[in-house]
Amino acid sequence: MRLKGRTQVSHEIIIQARGLRKTFRDVVAVDGIDFEVRRQECFGFLGPNGAGKTTTVRMAHCFMAPTAGELRVLGDDVTQHPRRVKAQLGVCPQDNNLDPDLTVFDNLRVFARYFDIGAGRARRRAEELLAFIGMTTRRNAAVEDLSGGMKRRLLIARALLNEPKVLILDEPTTGLDPQARHQIWETVIQLKKGGTTVLLTTHYMDEAQHLCDRLVIMDHGRILLEGPPQQLIRDHIGANVIEIDSTDPSFAEYLRSRNIAFERSATHYYIFVKDGGREFRELAACGQAEACVLRTANLEDVFLKATGRELRE
Repeated sequence: MRLKGRTQVSHEIIIQARGLRKTFRDVVAVDGIDFEVRRQECFGFLGPNGAGKTTTVRMAHCFMAPTAGELRVLGDDVTQHPRRVKAQLGVCPQDNNLDPDLTVFDNLRVFARYFDIGAGRARRRAEELLAFIGMTTRRNAAVEDLSGGMKRRLLIARALLNEPKVLILDEPTTGLDPQARHQIWETVIQLKKGGTTVLLTTHYMDEAQHLCDRLVIMDHGRILLEGPPQQLIRDHIGANVIEIDSTDPSFAEYLRSRNIAFERSATHYYIFVKDGGREFRELAACGQAEACVLRTANLEDVFLKATGRELRE
């Protein structure tokens, strides 16, 4: 049985990076990474702020050139054939850059000129995309009158005007309410089923777990982990996590005496287990924890284990 949102992914390589590097003066933003993206998959980039994920996707859509290494998109080197690459991509940026002086419909119609789409086709394509994102009735609305979720859907529609083979979504649901986020998710799933390859950056672990066929976790410009979300959870965490509410430092000695591996934050202990039933009963009965919770492991556990729990500047 296939999970919701998963499609049959081809083995054809659509994007390939080898030794990809980007520096800004003395700052290394991307530090010699390798990755491949296959046709019709959703490939995710996860990482803390400053990890290098947005810089990576900006190189992929030719917004900036690599400092070193090789990056090919749809068979073309991004440094040698940027116009050819950009013509086959759709990009939904982090920030809302819709034109506030134009209506919803005209934001699509006017943007089509960047791809040399004729007036008749541009109008037809705009109507098709408004129907696809469920905004036909708002075609004459001012952009400033739209909700945050509608603006994000319109940005995605704009990115689809040229019928791209690859759609790049840079933090597409940041700041949206749960209903709007799920609408965006359903849109991405439909696009994948229609044959579009999707590159996604996100801070939301549930979003990555729900949408991504494969992903990488980056930090300090390097790739720490790569694989399908469920496989990463199984390989690096296990089936369950026991969360123990305790600030008592002596509790660490108790766990060590029981040969129980753990991670610790300022307020909790975390224990990753394949089957946590026995350990949970033992720890809940030991009387040294204020609260003890057994839950299913998730991608956020993998992310925090790989990148750490400390705050970043």
